[in-house]
Amino acid sequence: MNENLLLGVLLVTMAGLGTGSCGWPMRLIRRYGFEQFWFLAMLVGLVVIPWAVVLLFVPRPFAIYSKVGWGPLLGANLLAIAWGAANVLSGLCTLRIGFTLTTSILTGVGLVVSVVTPMLFPSLKAPSMFSLAGGVVLVSVAVILVGVVFSAMAGFGRERVLKSRDEPPPWASGGFLGGLVLAIVAGVLSAGMQLANAWGHDAIVDQMTKHNVPLVPSEMAFWAAGLFGGSLVNVLYPAVLMTRKGTWTLLARHWPEMGLSLCFGGQLMLSFALFGYGRTRMGDLGDSQAPGIQLPMQIIGGLVVGILAGEWSRVPGKPRIHIAAAFAVLILGALLMTYAKTLQPQAIP
Repeated sequence: MNENLLLGVLLVTMAGLGTGSCGWPMRLIRRYGFEQFWFLAMLVGLVVIPWAVVLLFVPRPFAIYSKVGWGPLLGANLLAIAWGAANVLSGLCTLRIGFTLTTSILTGVGLVVSVVTPMLFPSLKAPSMFSLAGGVVLVSVAVILVGVVFSAMAGFGRERVLKSRDEPPPWASGGFLGGLVLAIVAGVLSAGMQLANAWGHDAIVDQMTKHNVPLVPSEMAFWAAGLFGGSLVNVLYPAVLMTRKGTWTLLARHWPEMGLSLCFGGQLMLSFALFGYGRTRMGDLGDSQAPGIQLPMQIIGGLVVGILAGEWSRVPGKPRIHIAAAFAVLILGALLMTYAKTLQPQAIP
């Protein structure tokens, strides 16, 4: 393994762990509501950081964007709106059902939708369902869905155990069924990220590269303008909530919690940047192999944070077995998906 490939694998691994574990500050929030926390985190992570990098390190960025054309920019932003909604729902799911179940269900459903959708449209680059690669993809989809079912069984089992003790979970609010529905919807919508990348990423980054913009600012240029629609959803939703409740003044009252919000947003964007940089470092293998490394690491990151947060410390028996089985099966499915990509390179977005 050459140095570039090794570095790429390491960066993508760190990106997956960072994305899966970035919600840890939510467990330390006491005075902020969801809307204050999410507004600051997303404003800084998805808007301020990428645009600051673009404006500081890209000469005449808007002139370069104009050469990209409206097609890639508009198409990517429209698709990113779905991802933005999924991101908001993921935060609400974490509050409702915890890190572990949110990560397993959302990631599993999102991966299935991301890989199956292109196979249904002959015009998109995807393997035929009747090819060897397509067959392995369908097997991996079935495995991932089994993992999602195990996650649901663990969630319902945990809820039954805690209700039998009249002991509501301190890390979550509301019943598991509602959280399960939100997580599934979020998983479906999260496919908008992959589709937005397929639509606009290369057009924006290639144009930046032609103007001698370094790799990291080029990637940030895609995040800043190509995914702005999704970022806007993440900022506007909590802003509307704060306006309806009249709670804008809470933002400046609790400085430690403001810091935790900024940690969340910063870690999220750093993880996204590491993934883009690592995928590029992996060369031709990046498009096919990087997601297969990142997604299992994302699942593991969510599991570790969930365990450290005590989400399963008071739940013995079958629910624990089911959640352990869910994560093992989901990781197996992601690895099978990676293997399928090696059978037909560059075919699966």
